[in-house]
Amino acid sequence: MEVGQLQARWIDLTSSLYSEGFLDEQFTQLQQLQDESNPDFVFEVASLFFDDSEKLLNNLGMALDEQVIDFKKVDANVHQLKGSSSSVGAQRVRNACIAFRNLCEEKDREGCLACLQQVKHEFSLVKSKLESLLDLEQQILAAGGSIPMME
Repeated sequence: MEVGQLQARWIDLTSSLYSEGFLDEQFTQLQQLQDESNPDFVFEVASLFFDDSEKLLNNLGMALDEQVIDFKKVDANVHQLKGSSSSVGAQRVRNACIAFRNLCEEKDREGCLACLQQVKHEFSLVKSKLESLLDLEQQILAAGGSIPMME
């Protein structure tokens, strides 16, 4: 595929990620920090987000499986996940974490378990879509092109 086609696919995918609420302006700001001196910046930040989020989701699953749930511990993990999703612009994950934190305050075990499933679902969607976007960026760069700037 030629560079122009790859760039057009990149623009379409990026636009859909914003219009469907997966990403917000924070992701745009991350992209603006990437330059020739740090060409893998967004990829590295996204990779850290994926790794950290998977650990936090595992911790949350274990904490909610306990006989007696430490809702402060659960809330601390959700708060951390909310922060990291906010920092990469993963809007739908962040929004699900906000609802999750409210259920932690209410000490609602069933609500927290349902919310954990929702957060996991949103995380797996954004991870898959971001991986596709980052893969497309690598293809564009390998073909000698540059990443288009979004308005």
